[in-house]
Amino acid sequence: MTFTWLCLTGCLLAARCGALGQMLINGAGATFPNPLYSRWFAEYAKVDPSVRFNYTAIGSGGGQKQMLEQTVDFGASDSPMSEANLARAPGRILHIPTVAGAVALTYNLPGSPRLRLDGAAVAGIFLGQITQWNDGLLSALNPGVRLPRSDIVVVHRSDGSGTSYIFTDYLSSASKEWERRVGRNTSVKWPTGLGALGNEGVSGQVKQLPGAIGYVELAYVRENKLPFAEIKNAAGFFVAPSLESVTEAMAAVKVPEDFRFSMANPPGQRAYPISGATWLLVYERQRNPAKGRKLVEFLNWASTQGEAMAPALDYAPLPETLRGRVLERIKTIRY
Repeated sequence: MTFTWLCLTGCLLAARCGALGQMLINGAGATFPNPLYSRWFAEYAKVDPSVRFNYTAIGSGGGQKQMLEQTVDFGASDSPMSEANLARAPGRILHIPTVAGAVALTYNLPGSPRLRLDGAAVAGIFLGQITQWNDGLLSALNPGVRLPRSDIVVVHRSDGSGTSYIFTDYLSSASKEWERRVGRNTSVKWPTGLGALGNEGVSGQVKQLPGAIGYVELAYVRENKLPFAEIKNAAGFFVAPSLESVTEAMAAVKVPEDFRFSMANPPGQRAYPISGATWLLVYERQRNPAKGRKLVEFLNWASTQGEAMAPALDYAPLPETLRGRVLERIKTIRY
């Protein structure tokens, strides 16, 4: 009995010591890829039980800020860091693209018809210039669809978000007036509309308000079975948001050496125009050698085995050629 008790005690102490010895790697940033990253961190714990990832989804702007302040081991962002912010960093920050996704326009109209919209229409609505659903431009884009003679209620994000960056990046590429008056950012001064917190807040407002329209992530649209619009792309084709059309958009983009690129309005007949990538942000020279090595091992796993998990969660994995370039970049991280 004494021997059994001693063995049990020893096992419990060993387990406790093992848990206490587990390395913790902290990250913060974008909410857009959080479902996929959560899956990655859970699966990677089975690959390497000696490390645990603690990720806080506080938004792209928050992830960039904490990277600059060096309060996290890695950041995440749906918008590339600006030259000004990179210049403020105490070391070189690398952008590691992981996956891409779509931002969909959802709305509340009788019968939930499938709408078709182009850049001029979307910009006009969110600039507050198109205020009625039966506006001539909207009717011309949707022949055969009975659009009500009712007010358009615009709903946008009230918090800073990568989803807003992707959406305003598209609007800036589609409308010179939007680019001049509002621009692209994670948080902008919206010309019109109601603000709501997160994708849940935007979709909730749209569902409650007749005549409302707002933008949310594709994964959220599919999960909640919301109606969404087909958007006219740069090639002149109306395309619905999907994994395939996002993959087509990413394949059409020229990715520069530093991996900071935009997917807004790319060429390609089947490319969805409101698409965007998301990045992990890491310092090229790691301050903690042990954490740096573990982080590099995780990045290699995420860029290979982790990518295969993306489609099931409505994210588009990186094209093979881009993935190869990313793996080469990960090799430059020093620890």
